[in-house]
Amino acid sequence: MPGAQPPVAPGRPGRPAAATREAALALARTRYLAGERIDVQAIARELGLARATMHRWFRTRELLLGELLAELGEERLNVLRARVGGRGAKALLDCFDAFNRELAASDALRALLVSEPELGLRVLTSASGVVQPRLVAAVQALIDDEVACGYRPSLAPDLLAYAIVRLAEAFLYSDAAIGVRSDEARLRQIEAALLGLDPGAPQI
Repeated sequence: MPGAQPPVAPGRPGRPAAATREAALALARTRYLAGERIDVQAIARELGLARATMHRWFRTRELLLGELLAELGEERLNVLRARVGGRGAKALLDCFDAFNRELAASDALRALLVSEPELGLRVLTSASGVVQPRLVAAVQALIDDEVACGYRPSLAPDLLAYAIVRLAEAFLYSDAAIGVRSDEARLRQIEAALLGLDPGAPQI
């Protein structure tokens, strides 16, 4: 609006509101999706934050990357599950397959793995990091929803979720890092078998 004043922090008349952790994460996400290197100091400068503040929020650049990648993964899984609709093992397979194909086609992910392969693979696949545990939890939540509606997997939901995520890592991330085209069709077949479906059934 013309003449509008910048927001002010409560109790600090005339002082612009400080940037938030969410704003820093959103800016990092924008940089990542544009295929740019995540520079913590540059993000802090752009938002008018002290380096100590960024360190308090994220501790390291690696953890910042992990936070934004985990958040993106969780969001896309939920969006794709809603888009797929339906119920049961076939709905789960279609959701996971769509997610895997998005990852394989992601220019931002490929840029990260090509420019910083060791860091990228560590952030994405470390059991002690942020991304893998959160994606396993997100996948398990989707499986649990189907179990509540009558789906009976052959594996416990937590183990099945772990297997689904680890398979995707093996098929997608290392291939992206070395520039080899991923084999999403074969990945779908293996995930179908894990979910209790016929791996040779045609896609519909």
